[in-house]
Amino acid sequence: MSQMLKSSGAMAAATLTSRVLGMVRVMVYADFMGTSWVASAFVLAFQIPNLFRRLLGEGALSAAFIPIFKEKEKLEGDRAMWQAANAVISGLVIFSCLVVIAGLAVVSVALAFGGQVDPEHTRFSGKTLLMLQLLRVMLPYLLLVCLAAVFMGMLNARGHFFIPALGAATLNLVMIASVLWLAPNLGHELHEQIFALAIGVVAAGVAQAVFQLPSLRREGFAYRWASPWKNETVRRVVKQMLPATIGVAAFQINVVLTQGLSYWVDDYIVASFEYAVRLMELPQGLFGISLATYLLPMLSGLAAEKKYDAFRSELRQGLGYLMFANLIASVLLMALAEPIIRLLFERGKFDATSTSQAALALVCLAPGLVAFSVVNVLARAFYALGDTKTPMKTSVFCLVLNLLLAAVLVWRYKQAALGIANTVTSLVNVGLLLYALRRKLKKLEMASLRAELLPLALAGTVAGLIAWYGWRFWENSLGHETFALKIGAVFVPAIVAGSVYLLATAWAKVGHAQEIAELILGKFKRQR
Repeated sequence: MSQMLKSSGAMAAATLTSRVLGMVRVMVYADFMGTSWVASAFVLAFQIPNLFRRLLGEGALSAAFIPIFKEKEKLEGDRAMWQAANAVISGLVIFSCLVVIAGLAVVSVALAFGGQVDPEHTRFSGKTLLMLQLLRVMLPYLLLVCLAAVFMGMLNARGHFFIPALGAATLNLVMIASVLWLAPNLGHELHEQIFALAIGVVAAGVAQAVFQLPSLRREGFAYRWASPWKNETVRRVVKQMLPATIGVAAFQINVVLTQGLSYWVDDYIVASFEYAVRLMELPQGLFGISLATYLLPMLSGLAAEKKYDAFRSELRQGLGYLMFANLIASVLLMALAEPIIRLLFERGKFDATSTSQAALALVCLAPGLVAFSVVNVLARAFYALGDTKTPMKTSVFCLVLNLLLAAVLVWRYKQAALGIANTVTSLVNVGLLLYALRRKLKKLEMASLRAELLPLALAGTVAGLIAWYGWRFWENSLGHETFALKIGAVFVPAIVAGSVYLLATAWAKVGHAQEIAELILGKFKRQR
């Protein structure tokens, strides 16, 4: 338990730095473009290369390659491991370049027949053409960030979590700089200045990839061209990653497709939902993705050695910590959605109307936070066992369900519909994955975890009510006219509610809460 928390905690510390900078970036974006149609065009254009990053880099490729990478290390040694890595990277470069070239060709042809963006109107053609122009600039980001994600996966497999996770911080710094220093030099209108953000995305991809190389070199890695054609490792990775492409990245695919659908329903939907997603990604990345990333190489090693009792134990521990940490985050995001968004984003072009729009999306999306994170962990459990087909099948079903829900609801409920659809389908995905994993392992031994569900749910409900009523009391008594009052409207109810949650779970003897408290208190005593 201690090693799991320390390793994932080191990564969480770096991830927190990156996520805080990412939140600063989103705040700068909000001030710069609000929830305008130009903002929606940029968000949708960025989602497309970012989707391929999740599919090829952080998602399917990492999930398929890391278990094989660890197997090579254990069974054949470092030399065979690095040779396999070079072959996979060479194949990634070839495939990514082909995707980028094909994408540039398609977008260029569409623009050639589409004419120019009309800056004075938000016609269908104007929004679409601006989105395509931005996409053409950002497509090379796909190759760069895929390389960065693979480098990060290799370092994770070698036991390095802090420095690789910190790499995303460089990405956010470059993208912030593009708004503050480059945008003013590209024109006076927002639809002209927005291209600074697209250029910043590509520059950020370069920075993040380069940031990983010194640590890899110290581990003994040196890139040399290795033909991916007929390479055994590449064939195994491709075979594993084809179904995993949908398995790991279901949430990202859902976001892209549902936002693409809603892009033509109303101008503000895509942008307002994106701000809610970014707020969700802070706790999800801080603990959920950090823990899932730590568990994949560990579970892969246990599966390779056929230590299935230890496999179940590590998985159970990880899910327990995840539920404990992300439940309170989910509750606070729902109860304090409006004051959080007002504090972080309401300035410049992001006005009170934008706050209401984004808060509604967050209230509907936040209930699925625990489920989103659990899906990440369970999917990686299957990949550690060499099974990529089961997560694919469940994700295909949930993807179709999500699209149907979004298509039916978005016309009436706008951005709220996207949050509801993603929450419902993530809960369904968790149920299907747990059922399939129990059949695969014969037993899961989750009785102790099930026993914690009721006290966690009760403690979370009480904390949520305290947070909501605390905010309403603050709002009615003091308002939010100054920056200090906006800070108080968020942190005073959150601290009180969080304290009640911790005390309630400790009183109910929730095991994972007690273990985390003991680890923190023990570290505090040692420091003293």
